[in-house]
Amino acid sequence: MTNRNIRVEETEGMAVEDEHVEIVERKGIGHPDSICDGVAEAVSRALAQTYLDRFGKPLHFNTDETQLVAGTAAPAFGGGEMLEPIYLLIVGRATKEYDGERIPAETIALRTAREYLDETFPYLDVGSDIVIDVKLGEGSGDLQDVFGEDGEAVPMANDTSYGVGHAPLTETEQIVYNTEHKLTTEYAADNPVVGQDVKVMGKREDDHIDVTVAVAMVDEHVASLEAYQEAVAGVKEYIEGLATEYTDHDVTVHVNTADDYEQGSIYLTTTGLSAEQGDDGSVGRGNRANGLITPNRPMSMEATSGKNPINHIGKIYNLLSTDIAEAVAADVEGLRQVQIRLLSQIGRPIDQPHVADAKVVTSEDVTLEDIRSDIEATIDEELADVTDLTRRVIDGELSTF
Repeated sequence: MTNRNIRVEETEGMAVEDEHVEIVERKGIGHPDSICDGVAEAVSRALAQTYLDRFGKPLHFNTDETQLVAGTAAPAFGGGEMLEPIYLLIVGRATKEYDGERIPAETIALRTAREYLDETFPYLDVGSDIVIDVKLGEGSGDLQDVFGEDGEAVPMANDTSYGVGHAPLTETEQIVYNTEHKLTTEYAADNPVVGQDVKVMGKREDDHIDVTVAVAMVDEHVASLEAYQEAVAGVKEYIEGLATEYTDHDVTVHVNTADDYEQGSIYLTTTGLSAEQGDDGSVGRGNRANGLITPNRPMSMEATSGKNPINHIGKIYNLLSTDIAEAVAADVEGLRQVQIRLLSQIGRPIDQPHVADAKVVTSEDVTLEDIRSDIEATIDEELADVTDLTRRVIDGELSTF
């Protein structure tokens, strides 16, 4: 009999949508912290796939301590230059030898990091604008570190830790997430002046939402101060239109509020990244596993990116709790909000958490007892399928930041 210790109870207090003040943040894909998250996760996936390809089984590794030290740049209208390169250090542990075979873990990490940076940041010259270093200590080749006893289908938790997730996203959360995502994809495709470093802060006070956005503008696409101002105005107009897709509330948009046109101080970059000048980064200091920073909700301080996706609870339970919350919100009618907390116990199968706790806010015409069994059944089903999450992570189907 599987013991999943599922608990369901009503939230004490109101739904986040009903609170008077809500704050939501997203650090975009080009933020220094997100650069570290992205590189660490890409390396993690590459190592996991290498182990599977060579040995048919995952081996021990973690690459979740990646650090970035900012460079120095001299942006200028029409195009500037890098003066000192960015420095990126990939730190972690990896299995470098197994069953008598040497594994080029650091070479794999270096190649993967270069490929990720080259594909993700079009204005960053990986050959000269950034120095990439790798320091991977020796990981354990003992599969018991990952799976417990041989033959067990479900890995054992590597730690006593927890993960949290919630659903559905509030209107403010949706605006913040999609502002960054669509600015750096859809909008940037037609407006290359927009760099990949976009940070979004949303604040809702009662029925009014303020969206403050910092957008790194690429200097080679900016001929003058007037052109820069036009670019800022274009971004502002785009976000104002985008926000109406997610809310009927009044929304005020602010873009690059630190600019001082009289002093000539503007957010102009050579690479589209603040990492080119004075902004350092580290794995786990940015977005949580759902891509947002949400101080109105419980959050885990674990760094999700770079951890192994086999049994590292700091990764698996943060991704899984978000998956579970989204499944419950989609499958169970009569819910306004669900918050999931999963707690592991070291050495216990990861499909059997120490506790799986769901806190819910129901619709006015629905009681918890009306839907309790449906919630429990969905949570149980998602936990039973936990090992599928590992494959989805390795295949790049799940974002960790």
